[in-house]
Amino acid sequence: MSDRHAENSPLSLRALTARAVGAFETVANPVTEREREYRRIVALCAPFSVLLLVAGLYPLSEVVRISVSTAQYESVGFSLDAYATLFGDPYYRRVAFDSLWLTTGTTLVSVGLAVPIAHALEKYDLPGEDLLVTLVSFPISLPGIVAAFMILVLFGNNGVVTAVAAALTGSRPTDLAFAVSVPGLFVAFVYSMVPRATLILRGTYAEVDSAAEEAAQALGATPFETFRHVTLPQIRPGITGALILTFRTGLAIFGTLVVIQTLVVWTLQLSRELGVGYDVQVAGAMATVYFAFTFLFTVLGLRYTSAEVGI
Repeated sequence: MSDRHAENSPLSLRALTARAVGAFETVANPVTEREREYRRIVALCAPFSVLLLVAGLYPLSEVVRISVSTAQYESVGFSLDAYATLFGDPYYRRVAFDSLWLTTGTTLVSVGLAVPIAHALEKYDLPGEDLLVTLVSFPISLPGIVAAFMILVLFGNNGVVTAVAAALTGSRPTDLAFAVSVPGLFVAFVYSMVPRATLILRGTYAEVDSAAEEAAQALGATPFETFRHVTLPQIRPGITGALILTFRTGLAIFGTLVVIQTLVVWTLQLSRELGVGYDVQVAGAMATVYFAFTFLFTVLGLRYTSAEVGI
């Protein structure tokens, strides 16, 4: 390529270098107020940008490279065999299906429970409200393994709830215990996800127009009609945000699965790929697919949320 052609090309190395130098000079020596504001933004974002590059983009690029490598312990060559295994093997399709239905079900139940909890906390003067908020948010601070252990303590063969139910019904505890089962795993997931949805919805409730609710009630609307026609449209963006967060949380849960391994989902299978046999190519492909799916899901979800908010 000639020098003249390089100068005229908008994506030439010389043009990109000039733009980079110009941007650096603007940040280093701002003249206008807009340029000074731009420098402050760059300064504020710099620490996270470095963290994103070092702990995010670089490891992710290595994971993608490993997933298409032709060697077991080196990132060399190019092969899509690992992806062919993921999409062609019925076992991995079943793992993906189980991951999606479990996460979707627990997400819907968690948000469904969080709406009345947030409504009660924000709309009524409850006795001991600080204690209630602490109890609701407490599961967030628990590792997944601890949450699973609590499910065992409550609903296991020797669990407290199991023993009480057995005494009341005359059944054997082993017939009533369900901790190490799909329902037990479902309850453990919901227990971990309800607090996250509740915290988001509490923030949304803080922005609800109380005057509109009072006007609806003054016109004769029942509490349910007021919630349905006045409150619900205002908290819908928060519900959408809660659905996004809890769904992503459900996909990422791992500690609970270490204890309650009654259903093989994506994160548990990924751990197994790195354990028995150490199939790093398939593990890398699983991690890449997981990231791509959650990223696209979040982008689409946020676009929907933005449309609801009106921005």
